[in-house]
Amino acid sequence: MSYQLVIAEKPSVARSIAGVIGATEKHDGYLQGNGYLVSWCIGHLVSFADAGRYDERFKKWRYEDLPILPETWQYIITDEKKQQFDILRSLMERPDVTGLPPETGNGL
Repeated sequence: MSYQLVIAEKPSVARSIAGVIGATEKHDGYLQGNGYLVSWCIGHLVSFADAGRYDERFKKWRYEDLPILPETWQYIITDEKKQQFDILRSLMERPDVTGLPPETGNGL
């Protein structure tokens, strides 16, 4: 069986969507059923790194250093969000996940 992966903004929205589309089987970090996997974010899972991670002199901002525009952007995943990020990554990499359903504008 193949699955469509639905990613919601937060757990409560994921539960509502899952109820409507019949994904009622609970797993760690997602719900499954009726050809769908439904998971969620918990705020921003990935953030831009602080300027100080690029160069020590940017730890304390100075007007003369602005704008700070790195050639390659660095991202961070906080410890409190890493578990859900890893769950989403593993769901996206599953061979039985064939895609994401298109956004319909009504939350489904």
